[in-house]
Amino acid sequence: MSVRLFGLLAFLIALSGAPQPLIAQEQITVFAAASLKNALDDVNAAFTKATGVKVTASYAASSALAKQIESGAPADVFISADLQWMDYVAGKNLIKPDTRINLLGNKLVLIAGKDSKIGNVKIEQGFDIAKLAGDGRIAVADVKAVPAGLYAKAALERLDVWQAAEPKLAQAENVRATLAFVARGETPIGIVYETDAKVEPNVRIVGVFPDGSYPPVIYPAAATANTKADVTRYLQFLRSGDAKAVFEKYGFSYLGNGRGGA
Repeated sequence: MSVRLFGLLAFLIALSGAPQPLIAQEQITVFAAASLKNALDDVNAAFTKATGVKVTASYAASSALAKQIESGAPADVFISADLQWMDYVAGKNLIKPDTRINLLGNKLVLIAGKDSKIGNVKIEQGFDIAKLAGDGRIAVADVKAVPAGLYAKAALERLDVWQAAEPKLAQAENVRATLAFVARGETPIGIVYETDAKVEPNVRIVGVFPDGSYPPVIYPAAATANTKADVTRYLQFLRSGDAKAVFEKYGFSYLGNGRGGA
């Protein structure tokens, strides 16, 4: 047998016994509002356990995520903290309209540091939010773009305290950054979602904004128009009993069967 033939046979034998390359695991990329992080991390872990499909989540302000999707970021699913930013991407044909649902609801609350001397606050027409802040500031998300900030501004305007509050605002890039301002003691009070306050041990809720003082907080979800993954199972899982239990554990109200409008 020639040396060349012997070498070829040895190579084929070695190849036949070599471990075969692993098939790439199916993966879904989800862009989701920052306030969803704790709950959605748990939901995604449960989905992966049930299906073997890995979920990578990117959390930020809904406004920032919508702009990233518009710029071509490779997201498969978008979950916004308001209807406005989902409408924005829908208007640019960046989602699949027939996959859109209204998934969750939330509430707006006033928080203070866990050791704050601020007692329970009755949030009503004309309440003195500026006095509550004292010499400090009021933490809010960006009131011009971020859903939590837009809801906060709407509430302060409806309650006729916007003019007193505006000069004291400390605006953050998203609601979790707002939460951190108060948790670290950088501001005495802040306005966040109820679910955010519940996951941060260094703050406490001192007041709840009344229903009707701001638009209903609704989280719509949809597949993006350019998704390369089959996200049908994932969107179905978001509407399952298992996901519902997780979301409700974190304090979200569950709207999982509500169809989202354009």
